[in-house]
Amino acid sequence: MEMASLTGTIKVIFYIILFYYLFKFLMRIFAPILMQKAVNKMQEKMQEQYRQQQEQQNRTSQANAQTPKPKKEVGEYIDYEEVK
Repeated sequence: MEMASLTGTIKVIFYIILFYYLFKFLMRIFAPILMQKAVNKMQEKMQEQYRQQQEQQNRTSQANAQTPKPKKEVGEYIDYEEVK
């Protein structure tokens, strides 16, 4: 019985080591591809935000240019006298 558990333990350790190196090998292949996709996606989001910001600034500047600024209207001047 002890021999069976020893070979089972060795098999488990062998499979763990095998999967570890297989995972490590696959990550060397696929990690750069995944990172590049993530960077490209983030860059596209940043460009979209920049475009939206530029459009918003253009709309704001056009709205300011189209609406004339109201002139300051000065009300009546009232002279107060001190009452005793």
